[in-house]
Amino acid sequence: MFYDMELFTTVFKEQLVSRLGKNVEEATADDIYRVLGSLIREHIGREWAGTNQAYKTNREKQVYYFSMEFLVGRMLGNNVLNLGVYDTVRKGLKELGWDLETIEEQEPDAGLGNGGLGRLAACFLDSLASLGFAGHGCGIRYKYGLFEQKIVDGHQVELPDPWLQKGNVWEERREDKRVEVSFWGRVEVSEKNGRTVFETVGDEKIWAVPYDVPIVGYGSAHVNTLRLWSAESAADPAKMRFGAQNGQPNNGYYTFLDYNRSVESISEFLYPDDSGYEGKLLRLKQQYFLCSAGLQSVLRTFGKLGLPFTELPRKVAVHINDTHPTLVIPELMRILIDEKGFGWDEAWDVTTRTVSYTNHTLMSEALEKWPIHMVRELLPRVYMIIEEINKRFCGMLLERFPGRQDLVSRMAVIESGQVKMAHLAVVGSYSVNGVARLHTELLKTDVMQPFYGLFPERFNNKTNGIAHRRWLMHANPELAGLICDSIGTGWIEHPDRLQELERFQNDPLFLEEIGRIKRGNKLRLADYIREKQGVSVDPDSLFDVQAKRLHAYKRQLLNVLHIMHLYHLMKDDPSVDRLPRTFIFAAKAAPAYFLAKCIIKLIHAVMDTVNNDPRMEGKLKVVFLENYSVSLAEKIIPAANVSEQISTAGKEASGTGNMKFMMNGALTVGTLDGANVEIHERIGAENMFLFGLRSEEVLDYYNHGGYLAREVYERDPRIQRVLDDLVHPGPFSRHDREFEFIYQSLLDHNDEFFVLRDFAGYADTHAAVDRAYLNAHDWAAKSVVNIAHSGHFSSDCTVKRYASDIWKIRPVRTAFEIK
Repeated sequence: MFYDMELFTTVFKEQLVSRLGKNVEEATADDIYRVLGSLIREHIGREWAGTNQAYKTNREKQVYYFSMEFLVGRMLGNNVLNLGVYDTVRKGLKELGWDLETIEEQEPDAGLGNGGLGRLAACFLDSLASLGFAGHGCGIRYKYGLFEQKIVDGHQVELPDPWLQKGNVWEERREDKRVEVSFWGRVEVSEKNGRTVFETVGDEKIWAVPYDVPIVGYGSAHVNTLRLWSAESAADPAKMRFGAQNGQPNNGYYTFLDYNRSVESISEFLYPDDSGYEGKLLRLKQQYFLCSAGLQSVLRTFGKLGLPFTELPRKVAVHINDTHPTLVIPELMRILIDEKGFGWDEAWDVTTRTVSYTNHTLMSEALEKWPIHMVRELLPRVYMIIEEINKRFCGMLLERFPGRQDLVSRMAVIESGQVKMAHLAVVGSYSVNGVARLHTELLKTDVMQPFYGLFPERFNNKTNGIAHRRWLMHANPELAGLICDSIGTGWIEHPDRLQELERFQNDPLFLEEIGRIKRGNKLRLADYIREKQGVSVDPDSLFDVQAKRLHAYKRQLLNVLHIMHLYHLMKDDPSVDRLPRTFIFAAKAAPAYFLAKCIIKLIHAVMDTVNNDPRMEGKLKVVFLENYSVSLAEKIIPAANVSEQISTAGKEASGTGNMKFMMNGALTVGTLDGANVEIHERIGAENMFLFGLRSEEVLDYYNHGGYLAREVYERDPRIQRVLDDLVHPGPFSRHDREFEFIYQSLLDHNDEFFVLRDFAGYADTHAAVDRAYLNAHDWAAKSVVNIAHSGHFSSDCTVKRYASDIWKIRPVRTAFEIK
């Protein structure tokens, strides 16, 4: 039906009646989405089953990508695109009186992720399936996403994100695949048949029930699986009698309702607030729940091959996306020793040849640590194994470096009352990769320098990538169409061929089309802004966008301080002809991150002042788009002229927003941080706008001092003026407590992320942007160069490098390809 428009419309009308008892004339947009999604999901089923059968038949090695986040966004548009039925569906719906874009809007963004970490995981799944690799995701089926962001009087307010309220048409509950996960209890040690046996007794058991989501590869021959685990009660209410060792009150007893609520909370919220003990405990529960359930499922699949478990590394690659799933390592050890009868050395050999690890951060506070007592009480057997790993590792260090107790303390897995997850991840894996070349070098020379000295062969770089089919074909179909008309369709499966666009960088007709498409995207975004925010923006102004998670090191603060400076310039001399600018922000701040929330408040104060000043009309506008998501990014990114990638050098591991904006023809204003370094190498300084400290300069300041923010403040009147605005009555501030906190962070706490140090360079760079934008031909030519080189940053290219260098896997042919 999906390859014949007439048949599609006939079947669709029949399905509306049989499923919902409605005619097309009575159906709502949500009805159309539900029926369409269900029909596509059923259509996928044949290829899904065939893919799984091919993996079993070929007995190829399979990758299991463990991640706490999979920011997949909406799946309808991506699925019809990858299935090759986009035109049939679009035309068929139009025949029925519906617009496909309107129907796509009915799908909620899946609340399974937060930022770049989760979006990378989603892009990787897309590329694994599209390239024909046996690669699956393993995550948690959160009932609620991070939160729905609302702005009230300039303040961020967090509301629940009930994305599953109407169900999920893409998932399949697999009751028969459920597994048991255990918490609390105590470990009893005994001897049986000449070997030591460890048994956990008095533990609390729960069910982990999988919900499988098909991941459709481009061309649809391969459909891999994202398996999401939901926590459910495993106890008989009549037999509930859990004691005080589980941390429960009521004289050692608690009710089934208490137990049931505790269980459900495990898969209820993405990233519960961990500022208190209970929140930390819940996050640790979530992480072990994912690791234990996922590994049991992986090992069950492997067991069907009939091979000894010593062969596990030859058939299975378990990849942990950042430190959140690090408990995979001791959990695999536990299963091999306690359930499969392995000795320690044999189990350790198998584990360290099966698990690989991606590090995503250079921020010390983001390298997870857990209190010993919490791990020991919640996961008694797992803690015993971590303790043994630490004991043996420290013993090896002392043998190799006699008398270097300082080094042992720096590298220990357990130290100062904490279990250090990044250390455990490095010690227990065979590969440790960074996500941009600069990031990997900083891991090797600074953050993990002693581990690199000990295990140099484990460290490697795999620069991040993005799913170019979603971020170009789906998000920007007009641009994708122009590219296909100009260089053919080969780039869709071979993104490096986008480089062929370079020959058009001086073609007037092509550049005119690039400008026309960009303006069309800006008009659509302007309509959205007017509808959602009630703000009118000029599509002929320069759209300057910073859309990413709100964090001090990403320096949204630098951006907004510069806008305050521009406002003063325009007020001081209104006669000067200036390039019209629209500054667009989109960002969520973590609920407990006070400074980030203060910056959101400042952006809104500046927005209110600028947008309500009639003298700024036609010159300056500021917009903050609330509740940033994948679907909102798909509207913003194609419309951007300028991409703000202004993190403090050495702090952003990679970034993938920089790649998405580049692929859609925006020019980068940025520091030489993360993947910006490699973008600069590909396109040259003439096709982007660089400023600011280099990573080695930042590191030198951190190591040796010498930076005084107050000195910068005192010698630059521009900085004095905008900072004084934060604490004195004026156009932006009325003694706001939040702004005083920002002021103190910059001056009293010496500006940790060098906002003031980079301000002058940033302001000069934006003046250069204004001059460059006035030459429409040259600006469009720079955009073309950016698009042409963006294929290098496709996740297809990145996943191929993971496959060959880390996972050692190859594409698998399915029956549909063979036919």
